[in-house]
Amino acid sequence: MFYGWWIVGSGFIVNTANGALVFHAFGAYVVLLEDDFGWSRTAFALAFALQRIESGLLGPIEGWAIDRFGPRKVMITGIVIFAIGFFAFSQINSIATFYAAFLLIALGSALGSFLPVTVAVVNWFNRRRAFALAMVSMGFAAGGLVQPGVVALLESIGWRSMAVASGVFILVVGLPLATLVRHRPEDYGMRPDGAAPSSDEEPPERGFTARQALRTRAFWFIALGHGSSLLVIGAVMVHFVAHVEELGYSLSYAATMILVMTVSMVIGQTIIGGFFGDRVNKRLTIVIALFGHGVALMLLAYATNQLMILGFVVINGTAMGTRGPLIQAIRADYFGRQSFGTIMGFSSMVMMTGMIAGPVIAGISYDTTGSYEFGFTMLAIFAALGSLFFVFATKPTLPPSDGPSSGLGAPAPAPVIGAEDLQPTPEEREPVGVGTTRSEG
Repeated sequence: MFYGWWIVGSGFIVNTANGALVFHAFGAYVVLLEDDFGWSRTAFALAFALQRIESGLLGPIEGWAIDRFGPRKVMITGIVIFAIGFFAFSQINSIATFYAAFLLIALGSALGSFLPVTVAVVNWFNRRRAFALAMVSMGFAAGGLVQPGVVALLESIGWRSMAVASGVFILVVGLPLATLVRHRPEDYGMRPDGAAPSSDEEPPERGFTARQALRTRAFWFIALGHGSSLLVIGAVMVHFVAHVEELGYSLSYAATMILVMTVSMVIGQTIIGGFFGDRVNKRLTIVIALFGHGVALMLLAYATNQLMILGFVVINGTAMGTRGPLIQAIRADYFGRQSFGTIMGFSSMVMMTGMIAGPVIAGISYDTTGSYEFGFTMLAIFAALGSLFFVFATKPTLPPSDGPSSGLGAPAPAPVIGAEDLQPTPEEREPVGVGTTRSEG
C-alpha cells in the first residue's frame, strides 16, 4: 500500500484524539467549570480567543518550521506540550491559571495535529488530495462520535481527573503515531499518489513562495472566506452546549446533538468533500457550504423546538465537513506544495479573526442581553456573506522565476526537494514500507 495512506491513518487518529479531548469537549468543560468557579461566558470566550490569537501569531513560525524541519519533529514537540498542558489544566484554581493551561493545550494541539498533518498529506497526494485531506479531517469528526463517552467520563470522574487521563492518553498514543509521518515522498524515492518515478530526470516542481502568495488576491480571499466560516465554528464550540441547556435540555441531549452533527460532518467529508471533492467545482461547493453555515446558525438562534436544533446540527455539520478539506485542497491547488506550510501559517493569521470574533460576539450577546439570539444572528449573516470571498477567489498565475525558491526569500540556487536543509538522514534514506516501526524522532 502506498505509504501516504499510512500518514493519512496516523493523522486521522491524532486528529480524533484532538477532536474528542479539545475540539468537541470544550463546551462541556465550560459548563462544569462555570459550576465550580462561577466565571462568565465572556471569560470562557476570551480564553478561546486568546488560544486563537496564539495559534494565529505562531502560524507563520509553525508553517516555516514544518517546511524547514519536517512535520514529524514539529508533531512530536507539539504532542509533548499538549500533554503538559492537560496536566497543568488539572491543577488550575483561578482564571489566570486556566488561561495559562489552556494556552499550553492550544499550542500543543496546533503543533501536534492539524497543520503538520495537513502539510504532509498535501505533499504526498496530488490527484487524490481532496479525498486524502477529507479522510484526515474525519478525525475531528470521529472525535465527536465519542463525545457522549467523554461527557460521561467528565461527569463520573470529574474534569480534573479527566484532564490527567487525557494527558497520559495523548503521550501514549500520539508519540508513536507522530513517528510515522514523513514530509515529502521524493525524499524516499517515491512520487505523490504512488506514481512510478520517471526514468528521466524531472525538473523540480515549482510552486508559490509565501511572499508570492501573499501578493495574490486569491490568498487573501481564501483566508477571509475561511475565517468567515470559523465565526460559526468558534461560537458553536464554546456556546452550543450552554445554549442548549438554556433552552431547557440536558447535557446528555447536547452531547447527542453533537454526535448527530458529527455524523453529518462525516457524510459531508466522505461523500461531498472526499469522494466528489476532486471531481466537482471546489469554489462553487465551498460557496454553498458557507451559505449553509449561515442558514444553520440562524436556525439555532431562533430555535424553539428540537426539530430546529436538529436542522442546525445536520446543516452545519454537513457544511463543515464539506468545506474543510476543499478549502485546504484549493489552497494547495492554487499555490503548490513547495511552501505550503508557510503559506498555511500566514493564512492562519487571517483565519484566526473568525475563531476569535465568533465566541466573543456570542458571549457578549449572552452576558448583556441574557440571550444568544442577537449574537448568533449577526454571526450567521457574516458567515453567509463570507461566501462571496470564494466567488472572486480565482486561481492566480505563478510568477516567472529563474529557479526554485523557498520560504519568503529570493530564488534559491538549489531545488527545495533535495536541498541540504531538507536532506533525510542516512537512516531515513532506507525505503519506507508497510509495517515500519522504528522511531526517527
